[in-house]
Amino acid sequence: MAVASDFKKLKKLLTIHLVIQAVLVALLVWTSWLFQQKLGNLFLNGVIFSLVVQMGLFFPIKNLTLREVNREIASSALGLTPADLQAIRRKRVFADIIKSSIFLFFFIFVYTVPAKPIILAITYFTFILTCLSYFQCFNFAARREMQLRS
Repeated sequence: MAVASDFKKLKKLLTIHLVIQAVLVALLVWTSWLFQQKLGNLFLNGVIFSLVVQMGLFFPIKNLTLREVNREIASSALGLTPADLQAIRRKRVFADIIKSSIFLFFFIFVYTVPAKPIILAITYFTFILTCLSYFQCFNFAARREMQLRS
């Protein structure tokens, strides 16, 4: 038996993610332009290294987003008990701690690394690409699950 769901909150979240993705792409273009001026020929090496790191991070990001989408779909079900809501809240807090840890890692890394433009470029590009991958994976998985359950 199918469980009735209300996807209003999830649709709003997807719209917010779309706006954030647009801002991140603009930020990526702007930082790329700045670093290209500073780095010259090394710029392409930084971009390639960032993409290699991003490929290594893709599957953990994808797995995290799939779990989060499943949690959000479960939280959109109608008629949840307080115990169900408590379990969903616990999962949400755990996921927020993971995302905050990743953000703090990048922040501390940028703060403590020597101010060499190539290292900063790789770090900035990797951070922005990681965020973009998260939002794109989340949106793709959420839209697919909403279509399957509608």
